[in-house]
Amino acid sequence: MKTPACQLYLISPLDVGGDFPARLEEALAAGPVAAFQFRVKDLDQHEAARLAEPLQAICAAHEVAFIVNDDVALAKRLGADGVHLGQGDGDPKEARRLLGPDAQIGVTCHDSRHLAMEAGEAGADYVAFGAFFPTATKTVEYHAEPEILTWWQGLFELPCVAIGGITVDNAKILVDAGADFLAVSNGVWGHGDGPAAAVRAFDKLMAE
Repeated sequence: MKTPACQLYLISPLDVGGDFPARLEEALAAGPVAAFQFRVKDLDQHEAARLAEPLQAICAAHEVAFIVNDDVALAKRLGADGVHLGQGDGDPKEARRLLGPDAQIGVTCHDSRHLAMEAGEAGADYVAFGAFFPTATKTVEYHAEPEILTWWQGLFELPCVAIGGITVDNAKILVDAGADFLAVSNGVWGHGDGPAAAVRAFDKLMAE
C-alpha cells in the first residue's frame, strides 16, 4: 500500500478523562491515523502520566505515534514516541539529547519561514505551520496562508504539518497546498457524527 500524500495527526482535547479513551479507540479504529498528540495543561506530571497511560496503550495497539505536547520530561517519563515543542518550550537539540535519536520532534513555526528553517537546522523531524483557520482550541496569534506549505514542499524534504481550525469542510485547500499531515482536534472530537465518522471523512478526503 502506498502512503497517502497527506495523513491525519490527531490532537487531544484538554480533557482526556472520562470516556475519552473510548472515543480515542473509536477514532483510531475508524481508519489510518499517523500520530496522536497528548495535549493537557496545568496538570502535575503524575496526573498527566496517569491520564496518558491508557491513551498511550491504545495508540500502541493501533501503531499510532504517541507525541507529548510541550513537555520533554513527561515524554521521557512515558517513553513516548516524541514531543511537540512550541517556540517557548525548549530547544530541539536538547530534546533530542534527552529523548534519543529515534524520537519524533516537532516544532511550532506559526507563519514563519525563518523559524521553520531554524527548526530544520536544529534537527526537528517535522515543522508545524498555522493557524490556517479560526480555532477555539487556543488563542490564535498567528495566521498562516496555504502557500507557505507549497513553498516549504518545494525546498525541503522535512515533513510539514498544518494546524489550526481544520475541519473536513475546509481541509482540502491544505492537502492541495502540500501539507504532509493535518493536525486536527475539534474537527474530530467535536464532529457532529462522532470521531469515527470524522476520521473516515478525513481519510476519504486525503485519498482523493
